[in-house]
Amino acid sequence: MKEEDKPFNDVIDHFNKIEGNATNPKNADFNKLPKPLKYIGYFMIAFFSISLILIIILSLLN
Repeated sequence: MKEEDKPFNDVIDHFNKIEGNATNPKNADFNKLPKPLKYIGYFMIAFFSISLILIIILSLLN
């Protein structure tokens, strides 16, 4: 195990073992997620983006 992959204390080590967290965010490959989960994420990002734009536009019109 590389020095950068080692947890800095026992609590983080326990959390990583129990919860199954990746020790390094670079290890998480989001391209391997199931397609329905990716589409839900895309939908949520699009929905919040469009909502924010509409709120800004409508607040400027008032």
